[in-house]
Amino acid sequence: MSEPTEYIPPKIWTWTKSNGGRFANINRPIAGPTHDKELPVGAHPLQLYSLGTPNGQKVTILLEELLQLGHVDAEYDAWLIRIGEGDQFGSGFVAVNPNSKIPALLDLSGPKPIRVFESGAILTYLAEKFGAFLPTDPAARAETFSWLFWQMGSAPYLGGGFGHFYAYAPAKFEYPIDRFSMEVKRQLDVLDRRLSETRYLAGDSYSIADIAVWPWYGGLVKGWLYEAGEFLDVTSYRHVGRWAEEVFARPAVRRGRMVNRMSGDPAEQLRERHDATDFDTRTEDKLAATG
Repeated sequence: MSEPTEYIPPKIWTWTKSNGGRFANINRPIAGPTHDKELPVGAHPLQLYSLGTPNGQKVTILLEELLQLGHVDAEYDAWLIRIGEGDQFGSGFVAVNPNSKIPALLDLSGPKPIRVFESGAILTYLAEKFGAFLPTDPAARAETFSWLFWQMGSAPYLGGGFGHFYAYAPAKFEYPIDRFSMEVKRQLDVLDRRLSETRYLAGDSYSIADIAVWPWYGGLVKGWLYEAGEFLDVTSYRHVGRWAEEVFARPAVRRGRMVNRMSGDPAEQLRERHDATDFDTRTEDKLAATG
C-alpha cells in the first residue's frame, strides 16, 4: 500500500462538506437544530429517542432489565431516531439533547419533565431512580462508576477511532488503523485481566458497568462490530468472551439489543417499542411499515 500524501494543515481550518466520507451528510462543525420537528410522545412515563447502536442499546437493555425485575414504572416508549437522515438535528430532539447525539431520555413521571442525555448519565439516572444495578456499598459503587466511566473514555477509540478508519473511512491507511488497533487490543487486555478476577466488571454482581461496556466490547468479541474479530484476534481474550456470552444469555439483554435496530437480521429488529407485547407481535410487515 502506498503511503498517503503528507497533509499540511492550513493556518485556519475551514469546513468542506465533502469532509467525512460516509458521514459527510450529517457531520458539521456547529451545533443547534437544522429544522423544526416536534418529538412524538407516547403513553408511558419514560420517552426514549434513540437508535440501536451500542450507545443506544445500553439504555434499552437497562430498561428491559428493570422491567424484568418488576419495576412497572420503567415502562417506556422507544422512538426511532434515524441519524443518517438527520433526525437528531430536529428542534424537538435538540431541546432534549443539545449535543444532537442518541440516546436521549425524557422522564414525564413527575410534575415537571426531566431531560437526560449522554448514555452514562441516563444509566446512572435510571439506576438511581429505581434503586437497581448500582450498588449502595461505597467500595462497590466506586468500582461500578470506575468501569462505567472507563467505557465512556475508551469506546471512542473503538468506535470513532478503530471503527471509522477500519470500516468507514473513504480509504484505508496503515497508520491510523495500526494506531487504533493497538489501543483497542490494549483495552481488551484491560477487560480480560479484570474479568479473569471477577464474574462481572464491578465484582460478583451485574451492574450498569456491564450494561455500558457489553454492547461495545461484547459486541466486538461476538463479531457484530466492524467484522473485525479475526483481525483483532478477539478469541484470544477468553475471559471477555466468557463474560460476553453470560451477559448475552440474559433475556432482557436480548430484548434490549433488538429495540430501535435498523440493521442485521430483521427477526432481531424492533424498530420502535411502545409495549412489551411488541416483541411478540413483530412481523416482517410491521418492520416494513416503519422502514
